[in-house]
Order: sequence, then structure tokens, then C-alpha cells
Amino acid sequence: MSENISAEIGALSFEEALAQLEEIVGKLESGNGTLDDAINAYARGAELKAHCQKKLDEARMKVEKIRRPDGEGAVSAEPFEA
Repeated sequence: MSENISAEIGALSFEEALAQLEEIVGKLESGNGTLDDAINAYARGAELKAHCQKKLDEARMKVEKIRRPDGEGAVSAEPFEA
């Protein structure tokens, strides 16, 4: 996919990207359209999925506090407390 499409997807909210992804899944499941259309839709869907996952990860990081105890290699997360 071109950078313009990536920038376009990057500008979408989580809800907008998810709605587009659900639409693509519906079209792919219907089996209508050409193989090229399906391949292009799948590629866009993969980008939308990655964008949605990034948004979810960002939201989780805002509500979790990452903690690394001194002297230990393990990293843990705990709920964010205001």
C-alpha cells in the first residue's frame, strides 16, 4: 500500500477504522467481486487491523502503569491510579 493510504488510515479514529474493517470483512465473506478486489481489500483490512491494534495498545498504556522492580528483569503492569 502507498504511504498516502497509510497516512489516511493513520488519521482515522478507532471507531472509523473498525467500521471500515467490518465492511471489508463483510465484502470478503460474501465472495462477490474479483480476485484483485479481494486482494486489495485484504491488504487494506490488514492495515486497518494494525491501526486498530495500535489504538488499543495506546489506550491500554494510558490506563496501565508499567513497573520494573529494581534489580529484577521482569516487567509488570498494574492499573493506573490517578
